[in-house]
Amino acid sequence: MFNPEEALGRLRDAHNRLLTRLDDLTDVVVKQPSRLPDWSVGHVLAHVARNADSVVRRLDGAARDEVVDQYPGGPAGRAAEIEASAGRSAAELVADVRTSGLAVEQAAASLPEAAWGRLTRDVGGGLFPASSVLIGRIREVEVHHVDLDLGYQPTDWPPSFVAETLVVELPKLIDRATPAELLGWLTGRGPAPTLPAWR
Repeated sequence: MFNPEEALGRLRDAHNRLLTRLDDLTDVVVKQPSRLPDWSVGHVLAHVARNADSVVRRLDGAARDEVVDQYPGGPAGRAAEIEASAGRSAAELVADVRTSGLAVEQAAASLPEAAWGRLTRDVGGGLFPASSVLIGRIREVEVHHVDLDLGYQPTDWPPSFVAETLVVELPKLIDRATPAELLGWLTGRGPAPTLPAWR
């Protein structure tokens, strides 16, 4: 059962953990490679901030009972927004992550209870309830915190996040590796399959 106050509390905690890690971020570090192919630390931070904007857009749409696009211009618009933001200074990127994250928290806190079940559209065109948008934001912040390669590891993820996300991600394994690869790994008779990172 989705509890908006509980989910918002977990999101605030995720935002705070991320911002604490960014306290001493430098311009040199933001230009360094992240764990994601072809993305610098700056790209990951730009993505986290632009994702926040997209969450606000979708929640505001749900408040009005309107289905809006997650990113203007779809996937190409998303990529252009990230690229346009990625090259800024560390101070500008951190301020953007902080401000956009706070906007998400404010939009979620003010959303009427009835709106959490209203449909919103993601960048791929899929329709999902507004409640999934908030849960998805938690996932974006937690996973991309690791992708920054600044010391935060999967072992640092809160148990509630791990339990919730495993339920969603485990069924997708069959689409990311062959059944034989998965079975060999699960029975200790083969290496872990190489899975592409999502972003």
